[in-house]
Amino acid sequence: MSDIGSIAILLSFFITIYSLVACAVAARTGSRAFAQSGGNGLVSVAFLLLVAVCCLVYELVTLDFSLRYVALNTSTDLPVIYRVTALWAGQAGSLLLWSLILSLYMAFVVLRSRKKGGDPYVNAVLCAVSLFFLFLIAYVEDPFEKLGVAVGEGRGLNPILQNAYMAIHPVTLYVGYVGITVPFAFGIGALLSGRLGDEWIRNCRKYALFSWMFLSAGLLLGARWAYLELGWGGYWAWDPVENAAFMPWLAGTAFLHSVMIQERKAMLKKWNMILLIITFFLSIFGTFITRSGIVSSVHSFARSDIGPLFLGFMIFILLFSFALLVYRSKDLESEERFDSVLSRESAFLFNNLLFLAAAFSVFLGTIFPVLSEAFTGKKILVGPPYFNAVGVPIGLVLILLMGIGPLISWKKASTANLKRNFVFPGVVFLVVLLALFLSGMREPMALLSFALCGFVSATVFLEYFRGIRVRSGRGENPVSAFFNLVSRNRRRYGGYIVHLGVVLLVAGITASSLFVTQKEVVLDKGDSFSLGRYDLVFRGVRYISNDAKDGFSAELSIQNDGKSVATMYPEKNIYKYEGNREINQETEVALRSTFRDDLYLILSEVDGSGKANIRALLNPMVNWIWAGGFVIVLGAIVTMWPEGRRKKELGA
Repeated sequence: MSDIGSIAILLSFFITIYSLVACAVAARTGSRAFAQSGGNGLVSVAFLLLVAVCCLVYELVTLDFSLRYVALNTSTDLPVIYRVTALWAGQAGSLLLWSLILSLYMAFVVLRSRKKGGDPYVNAVLCAVSLFFLFLIAYVEDPFEKLGVAVGEGRGLNPILQNAYMAIHPVTLYVGYVGITVPFAFGIGALLSGRLGDEWIRNCRKYALFSWMFLSAGLLLGARWAYLELGWGGYWAWDPVENAAFMPWLAGTAFLHSVMIQERKAMLKKWNMILLIITFFLSIFGTFITRSGIVSSVHSFARSDIGPLFLGFMIFILLFSFALLVYRSKDLESEERFDSVLSRESAFLFNNLLFLAAAFSVFLGTIFPVLSEAFTGKKILVGPPYFNAVGVPIGLVLILLMGIGPLISWKKASTANLKRNFVFPGVVFLVVLLALFLSGMREPMALLSFALCGFVSATVFLEYFRGIRVRSGRGENPVSAFFNLVSRNRRRYGGYIVHLGVVLLVAGITASSLFVTQKEVVLDKGDSFSLGRYDLVFRGVRYISNDAKDGFSAELSIQNDGKSVATMYPEKNIYKYEGNREINQETEVALRSTFRDDLYLILSEVDGSGKANIRALLNPMVNWIWAGGFVIVLGAIVTMWPEGRRKKELGA
């Protein structure tokens, strides 16, 4: 099977070279035959890489320790599910997965446009990106590399990767990361061909939204994994690899907002192209951060010497893309101008600038340790205080703009428009602020954040209410009016659903960041302590041992108002196989989760007498974050759902 996989990768590499040449000839000559031939090559590459992935998964599941990748990332104690997920635990496997996902995107683009003959410019750009990754897995990081002598046992899978979320988080994130390549290809294809109307925007918008949706889901799944697996009580630490995924999300969000202005007002054409180039660059930079080993991260599970190759590829992307942008700059002039600062266009532009500022600040904080070491010889780490100091104010202004944007008219907002639209959301903002203050909340950031969440929620409610009222006036009942309103203008009202998801997420982040309570105690059997509304009684420690690990589990009875509500078992384990990095001690937290708060228990240590060191946290409203993520994904799905052939109704 390994030989079949290697052959499939090599064939994919050479077929992609042929497809690139065929697409270039088609672009130059207008030959439909060459365009279709190049497209057929891309479809065949998707099939071949699928074969290669199946071969590697087979070798992982059957534990073929003659392969270096299998020996480094699996062991006989691993359940089958984690042997499969070892596909993306190491360098070569994760690059193979990246290549497969990109090939599936390419095949979809080709098949979707087959009736039109396809766009050879777009396909050529996709080929060029794919070639880079295929070169890596064919000649630099071969997933089917054989050991000189087969070993009897593998090194094992990193213990913190042995988690159900790691079966879906990396794939979800990769679908988002890789998907950014498609809108980038449409943009560069438009620059190459000179066809710089709105067609390329319409063609790539859903791809951009699809990848953004998966990037959003991947970020939240990663946060959930960190919350459950790393045993520190939080879900986001501004880790370099977290930042690497967050940066293209920020730039991609700006792009999705900005293209609406180009479609509606024929403005910001250059700006949109710049945003698209930056978003794609950041997606490659994220992979560079994860795979090069230039930064330290608890999320970095695979490192090698491919950093210089990635660096060269990123430099090429920037130089080629911006040179092409400068060359076509005259064709990208806006057809209209901003009429007023008080307009929806201006709100979108300010929104864009803030998203880009946030992305730049995260980028600077992420690479600063590398730059400081290069220029001074000392690595100066940048921690959460910097990111919070910069990011929180930007985030709050973005929330404000999220509420303001829908309330302001296009071109120029009149005084009557502002009064009519801002009264209700403004009142809600003040009511929430006053109610929280009177209830005893004195934290300024929390007061402002929750009040802004109320403001945005009121804006969304107002938009839905007005639309439903119009349709109800035509004889529809409110329920039918709601569903018809959304179905006839999915893009607009799906976007409002996304905004509600962001509100839930921001409220959860605010509460869980500013109002967490915690205690660290040393307990003997029978001891108890209180945390918030809970009373916890320590029942003792039990020893755990199996083929994979040795460890301890603490038993605690949880009571609320004198009633037993749960028994929780935080663990401290020592794994016998250290995985693909030298860490073998891991903590398994115990969690009791409600929509109000999470009781989060960590077993830090057990001494020889059976006493346990327990760290307990009460994290308020954490589940609001996961609920917000679900609503965001739901809103994105609604937005992407095909409109069908029915014409949109005026006023819907």
